[in-house]
Amino acid sequence: MSRPIRVGTRSSQLALWQATHVQQGLMAAGFEAELVHIKSEGDIDLKTPLYEMGVQGIFTRSLDIALLSNRIDIAVHSMKDVPTQLPEGIATAAVLGRASWEDILVPREKGFAIEDLGTAPAVIATSSTRRRAQWLRRFPQHRIESLRGNVNSRLQKLADSEWAGAIFAAAGLERIGLRPEHAISLDWMLPAPAQGAIMIASRSGDETMLDACSRLNDEATAMCTGIEKDFLRALRGGCTAPIGAFAQQKDGQIHFIGNLLSPDGSEELRIERRAPVPEATGLGKRCGAELLDQGGERILQQSRLPQQ
Repeated sequence: MSRPIRVGTRSSQLALWQATHVQQGLMAAGFEAELVHIKSEGDIDLKTPLYEMGVQGIFTRSLDIALLSNRIDIAVHSMKDVPTQLPEGIATAAVLGRASWEDILVPREKGFAIEDLGTAPAVIATSSTRRRAQWLRRFPQHRIESLRGNVNSRLQKLADSEWAGAIFAAAGLERIGLRPEHAISLDWMLPAPAQGAIMIASRSGDETMLDACSRLNDEATAMCTGIEKDFLRALRGGCTAPIGAFAQQKDGQIHFIGNLLSPDGSEELRIERRAPVPEATGLGKRCGAELLDQGGERILQQSRLPQQ
């Protein structure tokens, strides 16, 4: 190219880490690349809970517009934030190798253990409907507080609060070196579809960008996160419904597990399936259809109602 690849990114520390990671990968592959900062609605409005903001694409819309208006050549996203249906004119250029998929609890005080919660009331912070529902399913006596902002501001809000703890994605804190030593892995909590993966988007038909970014694509991660997103799309849940999904490739098979919960965690539909890698296409869609047949539509309807 006659000029550097313009890499679009949000301005948070985590977004910049991810974009810089992509930039370095492109440069290692022999391309020049520069970062272009784009503000998103999700960065500007830090008070309204995500489920009240029409969250679908809230962290990607501004980058999509910049991409389609040719202000940038590629956009870097946390893949879990990307809508299941990309806007017309935008394509997935690459999915990078996945980091940790787990959620973690960051207690406000050191020396804290999950067992300390017992049956006593406690306040846990998160704005994720998925984390909220899964936490309340295990700890129905607890109260959930909304927690918005970038990871740095959320950690500070936790430190200034009287909450027992707050839930974060492990990958986000680990990437920027902010995972506290006393954080607790929530390996029982299913992640958001594609959690821990970074996606690069480009304009559809931009063969130069598609070719450049293909050098960074991880096929196993792309397949597994694609299955998880297909599951989400089949359930028509967007980002507002409490839906978890995780697929991994091992021993020549795709192992998939997904769930759908009511907003208060009182109900859960869960599915686990395996398929040989060559036969895994459509696995997420089939699993989502099964949950709908088992009563998923009724549970999804609860997520569409105004929450008290």
